[in-house]
Amino acid sequence: MDKPKIALVHDFLLYQGGAERVLKVLSDMYPEAPIYTLLYDEEKMGKMFEGREIKSSYLQKFPKFLKKRHRWLLPFYPVVPETFDLREYDLVISSSGAWAKGIVTKLNTIHVAYIHSPMRFVWDYNERYLREKGKKPGLIGRFILSYLRLWDRLAADRPDYLIANSRYTQERIAKYYRRESKVIYPPVDINDKEQGTNDKENVKYQTQDAEYFLIVSRLSTYKKVDVAVEAFNKLGFPLVVIGEGEQKKHLEKIAKSNIKILGWQEDEALDEYYKNALAFIFPAEDDFGITPIEAMLRGVPVIAFRKGGALETVEEGITGEFFDVQTPEILADGVRRFMENKEKYDKNIIKARTEEFSEERFKREFEEYIKKIMTND
Repeated sequence: MDKPKIALVHDFLLYQGGAERVLKVLSDMYPEAPIYTLLYDEEKMGKMFEGREIKSSYLQKFPKFLKKRHRWLLPFYPVVPETFDLREYDLVISSSGAWAKGIVTKLNTIHVAYIHSPMRFVWDYNERYLREKGKKPGLIGRFILSYLRLWDRLAADRPDYLIANSRYTQERIAKYYRRESKVIYPPVDINDKEQGTNDKENVKYQTQDAEYFLIVSRLSTYKKVDVAVEAFNKLGFPLVVIGEGEQKKHLEKIAKSNIKILGWQEDEALDEYYKNALAFIFPAEDDFGITPIEAMLRGVPVIAFRKGGALETVEEGITGEFFDVQTPEILADGVRRFMENKEKYDKNIIKARTEEFSEERFKREFEEYIKKIMTND
């Protein structure tokens, strides 16, 4: 096949998160491929996919107030990917943490799914997810979660090939989907981030000469940003939180004056916040976690929860510290331990650790894998 016709499929284009950055690199690799997605918020995505052909589902025609409360549309999500007309494509690459892998392709179309995570809220969280949303895990809630688990398991059989974003995700794919997968770490753009010095005068948020800690995250419940906010409420150290999500108002309500919840930031401003941070806080159990890598490529050490993909990217005592329980008290102990040892961290060593997660490496490994499966080598 000289030049296969390719399409990309992604769950949602509503936030600029790690999964969306992976999609951006894929779209750069395959610039002629249209992008299919359940919902697209052009304002929130900014110029990330400017000029690209975006084909959103029929959900895009729903009233604006419903799209802004897209969790109300949950009953539609399992069936929406099946409505995408992908018959004309030879290769479909889905970027999925939930729904995109559920597309239906014709017999001769090769479907490769890049899995950011098996659906965490139906497998790992289940009833705890409902409790954290303020809902009692009653009969209806349990039925919905059981239905979604069944759908997710069946949908995971539809792709011809699965790619995992980490060994941790690979293990979860094997456990929940009973399938093998290839590990290709997500891309991080290290080319123009390694330069630059820590110049606190360039940071828009002034910390009154006190060094600040940083979180860059989607503000969702499972990201555990609220645990970090409560820890820094007790510590009193300056903390900057950058991101959007349903927990933003709650975090603004509980944060004390030493904590700034800034919302989404332009890339230039975000780069400055990264460069000038004393350390990066990563309280989530994530399947990979691109933001710790982005911090490290600026020479910033990471304080991370000791589980998930962080174990594959953070080296204890070299590029960061770990804490063992997602509670404010234990996280605060991890921060205090870091403060005692902060002088031992070498920015050059931290930066060097990020080389194996480069965008060039991702493109090379991904293209080699696609070529292999397309030529049956």
